[in-house]
Amino acid sequence: MNFDEFTGEIQHRLELPGTGETVRAIRATLMTLGQRIPEGAAEDLAASLPMEIQWYMTGAVHEHGQRFDWKEFVSRVSDIERAEPPKAAYHARVIVDFVRTQVPASDFQQLRDQLPESEDDENWRKLFEIVDGGGWGEAEEAQTGGGPQSANDSVDDDTT
Repeated sequence: MNFDEFTGEIQHRLELPGTGETVRAIRATLMTLGQRIPEGAAEDLAASLPMEIQWYMTGAVHEHGQRFDWKEFVSRVSDIERAEPPKAAYHARVIVDFVRTQVPASDFQQLRDQLPESEDDENWRKLFEIVDGGGWGEAEEAQTGGGPQSANDSVDDDTT
């Protein structure tokens, strides 16, 4: 898959009006993930993505392996994307689900292993809600007219 196909699919799934908004959402999510996970894990995950997309997780990140929780992740993505936190959280979920379809299962599992998912820990399982719900599929898209939606999520629901 090339850059245009990747961004086109994300734009479709997020129902964004243009490429600029789409690229900003992808960059915000993947750059922030790249900041959170170790450099080797970021390189492994990015290796199967288009070259321009790989850069967001590797070349654009100055410090890998930073320790921050889901709430801080959403805040950072929101700031970079220039979107409200619930929308940024939803975009991140959709982007991570799509990345899952593009990378080897072992690399995606490595990502999950880097992010604690328990309720008592950092609540990273919220990032994987679409993945754990079966992923983006034809059935979901047909039922909702555009895939899984969570536009009614409050900030608290997405960030705590």
